[in-house]
Amino acid sequence: MAIMLEFEKPIVELENKIEELKKFTKDEQIDFSKEIERLTARLETLRKEIFSNLTSWQKVQIARHPDRPYTMDYINMITEDFIEIHGDRHFADDRALVGGLVKLAGQKMVVLGHQKGRDMAENMEKNFGCAHPEGYRKAMRIMRMAEKYNLPIITFIDTPGAYPGIGAEERGQAEAIAHNLREMFALKVPIIVFVIGEGGSGGALGIGIGDRIFVLENAYYSVISPEGCAAILWRERAKAPSAAEALKLTAPELLKLGIIDGIIPEPLGAAHREPQKTAEEIKRAAIKSLNELFALSPEELLSKRYEKYRNIGVYNEGHV
Repeated sequence: MAIMLEFEKPIVELENKIEELKKFTKDEQIDFSKEIERLTARLETLRKEIFSNLTSWQKVQIARHPDRPYTMDYINMITEDFIEIHGDRHFADDRALVGGLVKLAGQKMVVLGHQKGRDMAENMEKNFGCAHPEGYRKAMRIMRMAEKYNLPIITFIDTPGAYPGIGAEERGQAEAIAHNLREMFALKVPIIVFVIGEGGSGGALGIGIGDRIFVLENAYYSVISPEGCAAILWRERAKAPSAAEALKLTAPELLKLGIIDGIIPEPLGAAHREPQKTAEEIKRAAIKSLNELFALSPEELLSKRYEKYRNIGVYNEGHV
């Protein structure tokens, strides 16, 4: 059974009404085609009205939708010959972060990203997409291999944040993320980043340094979750919708602030309605970006990457 968000209720009710009329027409041989046509037109209008006026909090809810495509879904839809690489060669294989070798439009490359589960058993195995230190160390091992063989890198971000447990802290969670931040700046191959769902805190940044950063239309990218922000500022998680507005975490706001390079459009009703269409948009952006980045020498690539991040947060001081 499909999950329905609160603001989607009018859409689902209208969809159910149309299906009932279609079934009645078929079973009773009574022609309701004009009524079905009228309701279908109304449904399209209603979808446009609702999804073109979403609040920041509603977009966060869509980003967390359990039917939304995950990293492995996109890997399977847009790439070929995926060979998964396991383990960090130090401690374990973190299932919350997957990666390996693929081909995209004939180009060999490396792909990696956070992976959530579809049910409770999978989510327990994958820590709800919250990676441990060994996940980030595995990611860096894969990216180092990409650099060695001159292969571009694509990363998919979809995590509430890095795993916050005691074991993760004991094994150096902060150091693992910080190490990745430093090392990704120095990788001499193109890096393209896609935020496909949740982009939470350092857990996202651990694989988030790139030459091109894209956020899906209904994804979010933030220094903290709205609930975490609300708990700190107001000591009340119920203030999460207000926190979401204040954090400027949606794709249009991030683009306006110069934090990302582009927005990947989603079908009306969000990515989980038509995953293949969303995948094609990601593939198109990836190929275009790769063609642009391949034209740069390694030195130019590193210089532009450095300049890109130095320009985030730049402001002018004036006198009143």
